Amino acid sequence: MPETLACPLCAMENIYPDGDNHVCADCGHEWPIATGVDAGDAMMVRDVNGNVLNSGDTVTVIKDLKVKGSSIPLKQGSVIRNIRLVDGDPDHIEGHSDKIKGLVLKTCYLRKA
Repeated sequence: MPETLACPLCAMENIYPDGDNHVCADCGHEWPIATGVDAGDAMMVRDVNGNVLNSGDTVTVIKDLKVKGSSIPLKQGSVIRNIRLVDGDPDHIEGHSDKIKGLVLKTCYLRKA
């Protein structure tokens, strides 16, 4: 008998398979069916040069970026210290610059410092 799975977000057990994902019928959250070592390797966050990024690393912006909700652009060479990885999204990180707080940045515009 298969073990009963629960949604990692709402902890409800009303889930169903849909292609390669499990879907929670209560909250709509989706997560991959594949588990084990292979799933952990697929979640590596990498910068533009292919270096692995970890929480707490320092990164540098490689081109000028417009920031939504701010009139101040993020200039090339700006340093983002003590980054945080976004759960389930290897293409984004969270961090703060000297002038702008609460940034979510794409890893394709960052290089590990």
